[in-house]
Amino acid sequence: MSKSGKIAKKAAVKGSSTKRSATDSSQGDLLRDAINWVFDDDAIFDNLEKHGNANWTAKYLVILAVLTCWSDAQQLTSAFKKASKLSHQFYHCVAVGTFQGMMRALAAYMPKLLPMIWGRLHYLMESLSEECFRMGGWVPLAVDGSRFSTPRSKSNETAFAAKDYGKGAYARSRVKWKNKKRRSKKLSTPVKPQVWMTLVFHMGLKLPWCWKTGPSTSSERHHFMEMLKVNLFPEKTLFCCDAGFVGYELWRSITDANHSFLIRVGANVRLLKNLGHARTGDGIVSLWPDSAARTKRPPIVLRLLVVQNSQGTMYLVTNVLNKRELSDAAVAKLYPLRWGVELQFRSTKQTFGRGKLRCRNADHVLAELDCSMVALTVIQLFAIKEQIQLDMPPDRMSVAAALRAVRDAMNNWLEPASGEESLKHQLLEAIVDSYDRQSKKQARYQPKYKDKPKVTKPIVKNASSRQKKNYHAFNMAT
Repeated sequence: MSKSGKIAKKAAVKGSSTKRSATDSSQGDLLRDAINWVFDDDAIFDNLEKHGNANWTAKYLVILAVLTCWSDAQQLTSAFKKASKLSHQFYHCVAVGTFQGMMRALAAYMPKLLPMIWGRLHYLMESLSEECFRMGGWVPLAVDGSRFSTPRSKSNETAFAAKDYGKGAYARSRVKWKNKKRRSKKLSTPVKPQVWMTLVFHMGLKLPWCWKTGPSTSSERHHFMEMLKVNLFPEKTLFCCDAGFVGYELWRSITDANHSFLIRVGANVRLLKNLGHARTGDGIVSLWPDSAARTKRPPIVLRLLVVQNSQGTMYLVTNVLNKRELSDAAVAKLYPLRWGVELQFRSTKQTFGRGKLRCRNADHVLAELDCSMVALTVIQLFAIKEQIQLDMPPDRMSVAAALRAVRDAMNNWLEPASGEESLKHQLLEAIVDSYDRQSKKQARYQPKYKDKPKVTKPIVKNASSRQKKNYHAFNMAT
């Protein structure tokens, strides 16, 4: 077992040994016990190197930030005051005395703290349910990206807004338009500064795994490739992505990292068959663009699958060529679970209220988003921990109800924890509605778009004689 795994195990054992009877506990006691289950041991942050003038403890800084994010106060400073009071009551200390001091510390150290927090959360995820953690032997992780709005401060606009708005080819060509009315029409207001987040999401446990942030113009594919380089993913990880995650460089990065992928493809992908590689058969194709062939890089051998569902026909490719390892039936079951990452974004933006971040400093914005993601993940982990003991699947968990339960415990931390009002019972009851919906959730005033995207299939062609010759020369050279 690795050093981080031993530390996590030690923290879990220590957390499980601190139990008290429900009759003697208050809501605050139960909330503190739940927090300690996640952040119980200072050893989680042992490898953090701090500046000599920093006199705070990493554990209590992270807990203070999480409590601030959980608060339902409208103003950040009010949320911090509430979190400081609870931190003092729970742990008899407050890591940092002011909100600005906390944000400066988080902005400076969150990039170092995040991997340590992720490592602890990953250990807890695996310990909750091996069945949900590995599905069919795979660790299924979905990848997708989304934008979060920020205030229009000078710092945020410099860091996150699209550069040179209104100076593109389309805008420059307006002076030559013959239609004077269209030519004189003003350009739309520049898009507000936004943070782009690329999220890796565990499809079995319905929990965020890790993420990367950047300006609104960031590329989710480049974010993903960077995460592959710096983050350690479990053995037999299967990345499930939509049609935006295509390309030789990305697929080669996943393959070189000894991971597998299952990605939807359309007409934006050109595949070759009968290239001449040893593995042949129904559905075996290759991706070998001319740029890769010129630089003497090998083709990527893939399996093309066609999946029928209620939405229509989907075309997927995977680098798992053996059907015994990943069958067509398993693909049809696994890939629809990718939609959970979209629901996670909705929960973060709407339910948790982070659709628009509140900090006006660019460095603080990134720290605010990182802490918000950690805080929401911890709440979801609380609820899943209680529910999975009664064999309830993670997809039944309601983020809104779990958030209400935690905020209720924060607001009534002195109240006795008994019966249906206790934090544990509320987390156990935090499940989605089970009734059959009689009408659509879509608003009646929502317009019906005529230009709905159509399902397309990838372009599959027989390899030309030149490509076969190049492949034979490549094999001879290697």
